[in-house]
Amino acid sequence: MLEHGGPEVLRLQELERPVPAAGEVLLETRAAGLNPVDTQVRSGSWLPDEIGRPPMVLGWDVAGLVTEIGAGVRSLEPGDRAFGMPAFPELARCDAEYVVASERHVLPVPSGLTDEQAGGLPLAGLTAWQALVDEGRMRAGDRVLVMAAAGGVGHLAVQIAKARGAHVIGTARREKHDFLSGLGADEAIEYTDGPIDRSVSDLDVVLDLVSEDDDGLITSLATLRPGGRLVVIAGTLTERVSAVAGQQGKLATEMLVAPDRAALQSLASLADAGRLSVHVDAAFPLEQAADAHRRQESGRVMGKLLLTT
Repeated sequence: MLEHGGPEVLRLQELERPVPAAGEVLLETRAAGLNPVDTQVRSGSWLPDEIGRPPMVLGWDVAGLVTEIGAGVRSLEPGDRAFGMPAFPELARCDAEYVVASERHVLPVPSGLTDEQAGGLPLAGLTAWQALVDEGRMRAGDRVLVMAAAGGVGHLAVQIAKARGAHVIGTARREKHDFLSGLGADEAIEYTDGPIDRSVSDLDVVLDLVSEDDDGLITSLATLRPGGRLVVIAGTLTERVSAVAGQQGKLATEMLVAPDRAALQSLASLADAGRLSVHVDAAFPLEQAADAHRRQESGRVMGKLLLTT
């Protein structure tokens, strides 16, 4: 990507093959997950200082074959299948044929996942895990609401919450309710029927992947019992929302996903046990990245989109 703009700014370009330094591995990419952050950085609507400015190679999810290892690497060898979320929010440059990653940010691919599924798991899976387990402090028996439950983060959050013993409620369009049931959701809500607090209450944790303004977040707060936790992903947690949460005896937090080897291992263990799967909506060849970005921005993706080499 040479400049910010619409999907048309994406271009294939020949670059030198990267070389792993000490503690790093070189992966020959099989699949790279596409996430909302990719389209936001491409358009210029979200640009943390760590990312810098164009030209840049996008992508923070990767699954591939280890082809070379740097000095000191012990957990992986050439020929291993590996996956991870390198470097976020710094550039990881995963939308490429070869990716260099820190050994600390990648793991062997779970045997139960294809390369495409593994490529779609890290960023969305870590977001869901960190939101529910770390920020939401979810416990077995909790009533948990996952908004946009059929999306990339949402469909993984449903499975994680269910695997950890929660009663899981998800929002999605009615035609996706069977999909949510197949993931393990106990209840599904049609989000166009009206404000969510009219449909559900007495929740312990709400994972809000939708609301981008104070009014939406305050409505999410209204679904929580006293002592409940709201985790904000899509929007910004303002002083107003925090104040309302405090007045109601509830906790509101926001988070940005970060590399986390222990959490990634937990996701891999769930996948190995058959309790976590990645639904691949569609896979696009790398040269069709612009089409993949258009599909991502349509808001109608169920599960994950992938770029493949």
